[in-house]
Amino acid sequence: MDKRLAKRHKRQVERAKQHVRLSEPDVRTPEQIAAAKAVSGADRRLNANPWPAMSSDSAKPTKTG
Repeated sequence: MDKRLAKRHKRQVERAKQHVRLSEPDVRTPEQIAAAKAVSGADRRLNANPWPAMSSDSAKPTKTG
């Protein structure tokens, strides 16, 4: 039984090694990173309200009373 479990574990480890993905380091300079953040900041202002304005009468609140 121990030999069977050892073989199974060995196969699992080999499969796990095949699925490992190494991430690449960020080689940008601090100036490039700051510039990229500044550019993406403009996108955030445009998407402050991502939902479109509701123009139909059924979407407007009704007055009661």
